[in-house]
Amino acid sequence: MKKVEAIVRLSRFDEIRAELAKIGVRFFTMKEVRGIGLQKGETMVYRGSTYDADYIARLQLEIFATNDKVDSIIEAITKAGRTGEIGDGKIVITEVEQVVRIRTGEVGAEAL
Repeated sequence: MKKVEAIVRLSRFDEIRAELAKIGVRFFTMKEVRGIGLQKGETMVYRGSTYDADYIARLQLEIFATNDKVDSIIEAITKAGRTGEIGDGKIVITEVEQVVRIRTGEVGAEAL
């Protein structure tokens, strides 16, 4: 089993979610994150005034998947998340030793 972590643009989330749904990924965790990158922050407008932020706002998605599903998840995220500009994000894959579903006690792939 693997854990797929992707940091993506907020503006691409709906497209990414739709692509993941097409391949059967309907559950994942997401959180709003901020980072520092090559873009040197973003410009925000608040009450008519423009401000330069020192950070870049993004979404972090966490998806647990079986090994055979990982390549299709990566393809879906890159296809829907790519704009071709700096700041499209990153995908990191890590090995998962064990997953346990708390409600039923199922272990491994059955818990996903």
